[in-house]
Amino acid sequence: MKLYVLAFTVALAGAVFAQDATSTTTPSTTTRTTPATAKKKMGVNARQARQQQRIGEGVENGSLTAGEAARLENKETKLNKEEARFRKGDNGKLTAAERAKLEKQENTLSKDITKQKHDAQTQNTQPKSEIGKRDREQQKRIGEGIENGSLTAKEAGKLETKEAKLNKQEHRMRADGDMTQKEKEKVNREQNQLSRNIYHQKHDKQRRRK
Repeated sequence: MKLYVLAFTVALAGAVFAQDATSTTTPSTTTRTTPATAKKKMGVNARQARQQQRIGEGVENGSLTAGEAARLENKETKLNKEEARFRKGDNGKLTAAERAKLEKQENTLSKDITKQKHDAQTQNTQPKSEIGKRDREQQKRIGEGIENGSLTAKEAGKLETKEAKLNKQEHRMRADGDMTQKEKEKVNREQNQLSRNIYHQKHDKQRRRK
């Protein structure tokens, strides 16, 4: 009888110990990812690529004019140059201070992209003239190149600067009414030249880092 009571007591104590062990939980180490931390984890180059995609989308859908896109791409080019300068030393790594500076500039550029894409300035997405239709198609080609990385920020900036200059010229020619035949021929030659430049820049060896 005594042995039976002793065995029962030991078994009961073991069950209580097992229950305590089972009910003991380890604090969760899962961290919640906020938009800010997600942006930080993306990395400098990945974020630059994302911002290029946003610019490309704006050029392609008409929410960014050639002039707006040129200014944004020139800022992106400047940022890329600064990053390259930072990476020249220390085995290509960025210091905490350098990374923070680049992220601050990227924040400013991101706000500029949003502002320019949502302001009143837009492309004419439904042009009626042949010249206007061709301008629109060339903008789409540039936008696609920015999005897929076949155009670098520097290349896109140069192309958009030329496009903006051509647009201003067309506007001046139309100031007094319809273009003359001579003016149309001049614009057509410049569009041909720009078209060749777009093709060349999209198919050369320079590509955006992804």
